[in-house]
Amino acid sequence: MDYVFVKDSEGFVSKKITTEVTSDEKIITEKEYMKKSGLSFYEKKFGRGGPRENAGRKQKFSQPLKFQIRVTEEEKEFISYAREHNFNYSSIMQK
Repeated sequence: MDYVFVKDSEGFVSKKITTEVTSDEKIITEKEYMKKSGLSFYEKKFGRGGPRENAGRKQKFSQPLKFQIRVTEEEKEFISYAREHNFNYSSIMQK
């Protein structure tokens, strides 16, 4: 039993035994059958193997994540004052 790929008068493609081919059907190549039927797209999109999408090393971002802590309004004012006046925390903590 030899199979052939055929295209009928409406443009639909199928795989049939050579004895079942009618006169209005045209014999086409396997490559054309795969393309017209959408099987080649299906194999590319859903075929097995290969890397997963977004797998692998991730990009390094130019800015690191922002460090956030919850502080009271007084602590926030003190931190902003210390930054403005260039406090040296290590010298203050030693005394």
